[in-house]
Amino acid sequence: MTRSGVATAATADPPSNFGAAASGFDRINIVNSDVMRLRAFTPAVHGFLDTVREGHPTTPLLVVSAILCPVQEDTPGPLAPDLEGGSLRFKATGDPAERTAGRLTLNIIRDELARIVEQRSADDPNLHYLDGRDLYGAADYAELPLPDEVHPDPAGHRRIAENFARLAFGDGGPFATKTG
Repeated sequence: MTRSGVATAATADPPSNFGAAASGFDRINIVNSDVMRLRAFTPAVHGFLDTVREGHPTTPLLVVSAILCPVQEDTPGPLAPDLEGGSLRFKATGDPAERTAGRLTLNIIRDELARIVEQRSADDPNLHYLDGRDLYGAADYAELPLPDEVHPDPAGHRRIAENFARLAFGDGGPFATKTG
């Protein structure tokens, strides 16, 4: 069983009132490392959701996509270190033209996750999607740039957490407390 398969099985077993998932594995590293193509990503996400639903058929589940990461939005990986300027930064080395061959970018993954959740939520009203750019998007990047072009700093993490709490648990969010 793969590491993500172990994590999926473990996620399906314990009782839970709600869950948030990043598609069962670190999707940004899938792009950063250039380890998967779209034809494998889609069934992997379905398999993850099937496994979680085996253990938690009605638990509210929120699938969250990647935050904004400009170097990987439309350019496939892999990433390479860039030491120009005296600090570690990362740059994408893939060719955007290869997206048509199934190479993944963050925008492709977000579109596919949104499509999968929309399709499945017709029969699963407790399945929800949150675009990670609502947690950390272009305005956040302008104010709190990613120091190495990939990872948020502590202030960026705080912003992501605050936005997640508001969007997931606030009024109208999938984990909002129901009253009445």
